Amino acid sequence: MIEKVAILGDGAWGTALAMVLAERGASVIQWAHSQEVASDMNSHRENRRYLPGFPIPEGITVSADPHFFDHADLIVSAVPSRFLRQVLTDLSDHLRKGRPMISATKGLEVPGRLRASQIILEVAGPRPTAVISGPSHAEEVAARMPTAVVAASEDPGLALRVQDLFTTERFRVYTSDDLVGVEFGGALKNVLSIAGGLVDGLGFGDNTKAALLTRGQAEMSRLGVALGGRPETFSGLSGFGDLVVSCVSPHGRNRAIGDRIGRGASLEEALGSIPGVPEGVTTVGAVMELAEASRVDMPICREIHAVLFNGKAPLEAVHDLMTRQQKDEVTAS
Repeated sequence: MIEKVAILGDGAWGTALAMVLAERGASVIQWAHSQEVASDMNSHRENRRYLPGFPIPEGITVSADPHFFDHADLIVSAVPSRFLRQVLTDLSDHLRKGRPMISATKGLEVPGRLRASQIILEVAGPRPTAVISGPSHAEEVAARMPTAVVAASEDPGLALRVQDLFTTERFRVYTSDDLVGVEFGGALKNVLSIAGGLVDGLGFGDNTKAALLTRGQAEMSRLGVALGGRPETFSGLSGFGDLVVSCVSPHGRNRAIGDRIGRGASLEEALGSIPGVPEGVTTVGAVMELAEASRVDMPICREIHAVLFNGKAPLEAVHDLMTRQQKDEVTAS
């Protein structure tokens, strides 16, 4: 049976996922926030703002008409976390109760500290939900470069359905029932990838980046497990895998923000140099609130927050991290 899938969101990630689904044979309609954007994408067969240079397959229709949700078998949400609640509220009359939704959002709501799947259930009502996450920059997915991701759901049948729906010869999908862990992995890696950019902007080398990745993964796991995720999830594709690509890839907007600040730009200047606001910038405040409430020490995330919002110099943040009390690696916080 051909699945009819609605993609909620007209950004690079939503477009890349639409391309994967079209390759798999699904009937895809991608929702755009305005008729102007939809018309431009349909006429040029390209997402010229967010994913230029990659032709949109003919199997994908772009529309600003919310009525197309009425006929979809399932909905994939690729809306940034800061816009998700409002978009779902505006479209709530068209999100039929009980229809499965798949979240591809990697961030936390501020304020509220909610994961995307929690926002979906709160606004759109009870329904089967799943999350898809992993090392998957839109540009490389659109170029059909091989990667692997995780489809997580508390409903094993839905996880298998998502796995089958998205799997191609260049896009491999694993399943998991740790929806909480997979979502927190996607949110936390965005914050830590800002630190990856700071490493580059400050002119540090491979040793520094490797140490950041390793201790960053430990930090992700501590908080994620305290909030209900499983330790092994943070060592997997949606945890360490996504952290690595986000900290090293030139495509990553969070890494780019850190890189610019490391070179001397202010947060405002860095944000003005790229489209949109990266998830890590909006998520770091929620992460620190969750860490405080859970009594989990997050030294790297704490320094990122201080650099972004308290005017702390990046080199001072590095100094404070490196000169903390000496600890055992396994038990260290």
